[in-house]
Amino acid sequence: MSGALDSPEPDETDSPHPVTGLDERVHQRVRLGILTIAHEARRVEFGYLRTQLELTAGNLSQHLAVLETAGLVEIEKGYAGRRGRTWITLTAAGSAALAEEIARLKLLIARVETAGGQ
Repeated sequence: MSGALDSPEPDETDSPHPVTGLDERVHQRVRLGILTIAHEARRVEFGYLRTQLELTAGNLSQHLAVLETAGLVEIEKGYAGRRGRTWITLTAAGSAALAEEIARLKLLIARVETAGGQ
């Protein structure tokens, strides 16, 4: 018989599965998108994020609040001409969290790819 019952014996020297290190604040699809887009630019405008991620303003605001509370982004409100604007900037902690998330995802992908295509 094959499948889940054929899993290797646990070994205390084994490191934890890469999925255990994924950060829910970062890993959530929309927040990962926000952090990735913010990483690509010095700062990104709220409307651009809303359009790129196909979100409502309210939904985007909620995700930004989670990231701002976690210290992963900074939000700056101001004006461009007479129009109010909101800009989002990735913090150093946000950059580190994104890098860690990407590293964990790479480990997870490598694990799947070396499993022999099962």
